[in-house]
Amino acid sequence: TRSLTITSSDRSFEKAQGESVTLPCTFVLSDEDGGPLDIEWVLIPADSQKKEEIIIMYAVDRIYNKYYGATTGRMQFTDPDPKSGDGSLDILNLKSADTGTYQCKVKKAPGVQSQKIQLTVLVKPARTKCSVEGSQEIGKDITLKCASKEGSPLLSYVWRRASSTQELPATSVMNRNTGELLLKNASQEYSGTYSCVSANRVGTDECSIELNVTPPINTAGIIAGAIIGTLLGLSVLAFLIFLCCKKHREKKYEKEVHHDIREDVPPPKSRSSTARSYIGSNRSSLGSMSPSNMEGYNKTPYSQVPSEDFERSSGQNPTFAPSKVAAPNLSRMGAVPVMIPAQSKDGSIV
Repeated sequence: TRSLTITSSDRSFEKAQGESVTLPCTFVLSDEDGGPLDIEWVLIPADSQKKEEIIIMYAVDRIYNKYYGATTGRMQFTDPDPKSGDGSLDILNLKSADTGTYQCKVKKAPGVQSQKIQLTVLVKPARTKCSVEGSQEIGKDITLKCASKEGSPLLSYVWRRASSTQELPATSVMNRNTGELLLKNASQEYSGTYSCVSANRVGTDECSIELNVTPPINTAGIIAGAIIGTLLGLSVLAFLIFLCCKKHREKKYEKEVHHDIREDVPPPKSRSSTARSYIGSNRSSLGSMSPSNMEGYNKTPYSQVPSEDFERSSGQNPTFAPSKVAAPNLSRMGAVPVMIPAQSKDGSIV
């Protein structure tokens, strides 16, 4: 018995992001299929716990394409009138999120058929960068690296040399999966331009780098020169500091010589000042004595004035003997007798 049959056979598609794809779903009706025609496209999620999403459908001569918001405006039936036998689906401006399993269901009672199609949206390699690792010196091992910032796996990398033959050096080792090119025991002939091509199933991208292999640098000389230069710099700096400190000390010494006043050392006392103080004390002791009352008073000569030892502190003064000089009779003058110390012939005070 004849019934509705889906005739398209393609079951899997791989496309690049940004491209368009047509998922085929053609069918043939039988005479027994007399019910209304329904065509429905469903996105089956990879997670079995999630429900199927209806993305577009045709029912009762009408198209419904606003079920799935993520594809609104990007999905449409290839034939505006699917009842002619073509229920294929066009997806425009593909995105990586469009990757999944799509199912086409065609129903015209009593006939019912469905078909699943796998769609994989890949990202082309992009933003590929080349770099050099290691010292570019003769005899060293140099590693050239290549990597794409964007691109769906599996990415493969191929290095070429920009020369007439595009052949790599004999000692080179290339890893297509990691994008590394190892140049062992590099020589000056390895210098030149190298290019790397990154590729996957939907596209390619390329970068290039210039390699310049040079003789080894005299690192010992550079280090010695740096050390000598540092020592000279430190010596100059120390000399300048010494000069500054010396100048500062000289200025400080001049200031002390011209402006410093020493207050801790008292001025020396002369014998004349001692004599004047002694005479003054005697005069104050005599009070208001008149010359007429001074008869018979023997004045102590200036040669017998006590020396500076007389002004020593009480703890250091020697024991003085009472004076033997007879004082004049001052009772009739109303004056108080005063004992005047005298100096003996041997120099001691009595």
